[in-house]
Amino acid sequence: MNIDLIRAAARRLEGHVRHTPLLSSPFLDDIAGKRVLVKPECLQHTGSFKFRGGWSAVSALDPDIRKRGVIAFSSGNHAQGVAMAAAAHGVPAVIIMPADAPRMKIDNTRALGAEVVLYDRAGGESREDIGQKYSEARQLTLIKPYDDPQVIAGQGTTGLEIAAQARAEGVETADVLVCCGGGGLTSGIALALEADAPDLRARPCEPQGFDDTTRSLASGKIERNTTLSGGICDAIVTPEPGKLTFPILSRLCGPGIVVTEDQALDAMALAFSRLKIVVEPGGAVALAAALFHSQETKGDAVIAVCTGGNVDPDMFKTALNRTS
Repeated sequence: MNIDLIRAAARRLEGHVRHTPLLSSPFLDDIAGKRVLVKPECLQHTGSFKFRGGWSAVSALDPDIRKRGVIAFSSGNHAQGVAMAAAAHGVPAVIIMPADAPRMKIDNTRALGAEVVLYDRAGGESREDIGQKYSEARQLTLIKPYDDPQVIAGQGTTGLEIAAQARAEGVETADVLVCCGGGGLTSGIALALEADAPDLRARPCEPQGFDDTTRSLASGKIERNTTLSGGICDAIVTPEPGKLTFPILSRLCGPGIVVTEDQALDAMALAFSRLKIVVEPGGAVALAAALFHSQETKGDAVIAVCTGGNVDPDMFKTALNRTS
C-alpha cells in the first residue's frame, strides 16, 4: 500500500468523484477555541466517502473478472458506494447487510440496483459464510469495506484534496480528525498526508464503546470490541482495525480521540445549523472531537472529515431537538 496506488485511484476517479470543499464557521471556531475546517464527504455521491473506495476498487478490476459481478459486506455506506460503482460499470452487485442497518441505507442500496441480502448481526449470523456461498456460486469478486488496497487507495484521495485545500487556506500544521471504523479512510488519508502535507497528522475518532482503534494504537496491538452491534454510530461500528490498515495507522497517526454519543448528536445539530449540511451520527464523530476535544489536538487549526450523511429522519430529529 503506497502513495502511487492513491494517485492512480485519483486518476480513475477524475470526472466521477465530487471534490468536496473545506467549510468553516466562526461559531464553530468559538466552540473549539481554534480554527475548525470541515471536509463534508456527506456531500459525496451516495452520501459518503465510501463512493471513492467503491469506484476505485471496481474500476481497478480486470474487465473479464469485473463483468461477473462484485460482492460486499456493509452496514450501508460501503454498500451504496459499491452498488453505484457497479451500476455505472454495468456489472451486478450483491451486498450483504445487517438486518438492523438503518432502513434508509438498505432502501438506497436496493435503489442503486444491488441485490441486498440481510443477515442477523446481533444473533451472530456470519456475513462471511453467506458471502462465501454467493461468491462461489456466482464467481463474484469480494470488495472489502476497508482491508483492500484499492479501497484504501480510493479513500486516500480524500487526503490528497485535504493537503491541497489546507495549503490554499494557509494551514501548515494541524491534526486531521477522521471518523474511524476499520481504518480504510484514516489510513488512506494518513498516506496521502505523509506524501503531500507531512505537517498535517491524521487522527482516528471513535464513539465510546467502539474505540478499538484508539485502544489498539495505545497498546501497540490489535484490540477487539466486545460488542459488535448497537449504538447510534452504525457507520463506524467494526470489530477491530484491519490487518492492512493497522500497520499504517500505527506508523503515521496520532492518538485516537473518543467521543460520547451525545457529543456526536450535538455535532450533527451544529453541522446543520452552522454549515447547512446533514451528517449521520458515525459521520459526525470527527467534528464532535474537533469541537469538544480541541484541547487534545495540535496546531492552530483542526480539520474534521464529516464522513457521511445517510441518517434516518427520526435520528436526525433527535439530534436537532437537542438544540430546541
